[in-house]
Amino acid sequence: MSRVVHPIEQESFRRLRARLDTSHLAPLTRAVVERVVHSSADLEYASDLVLDERELVTAHAALHAGAPVVADVEMVAAGITRRESVCRLRDARSGPGMTRSAHAIRLAYEDVGPGALWVIGCAPTALEELLKLDASPALVIGLPVGFVGAAESKAALRESGLPAVSNVSEKGGSAVAAAALNALLYHAGSLESPESPEETL
Repeated sequence: MSRVVHPIEQESFRRLRARLDTSHLAPLTRAVVERVVHSSADLEYASDLVLDERELVTAHAALHAGAPVVADVEMVAAGITRRESVCRLRDARSGPGMTRSAHAIRLAYEDVGPGALWVIGCAPTALEELLKLDASPALVIGLPVGFVGAAESKAALRESGLPAVSNVSEKGGSAVAAAALNALLYHAGSLESPESPEETL
């Protein structure tokens, strides 16, 4: 089922591309960068994001083959369209040495096991907990936000060698994390060659 793109969204992407040249980027990298920038109106994400096209291609295939999606908080889950996601934050409890967000990640892993796509846009401790697990993820979208631990947790994600989308700075959040996953969901065409601008919306 093809996605109907609203004229306002088409115009928004037209204006984005008038201010930011993404034509040189590989298809999925372009899709993720543009949708994150679109969701935040922040052009700096184009140079702040860290991602790898080969990892995105593998994750895209897993996602469209039905791999589960896990969100760290309900705001991320609400922002992910066209796919149900697992979020166990309501069931989680904080305890000695563990935040509620970290416990939610453990509970979610018990549900989905290896091979999931993890979308973390809120708590750095959720990302830190995921890195402690042997989760073998298809992809980790690690874009938590904050002045305490956010940049450090994303640096640890990159150092882990796991397939990932992250960014260098402290910024991030639920909207941009969900946008990165949506970019992969919306991109249903062939990855052999770049798509037209309309197809990457």
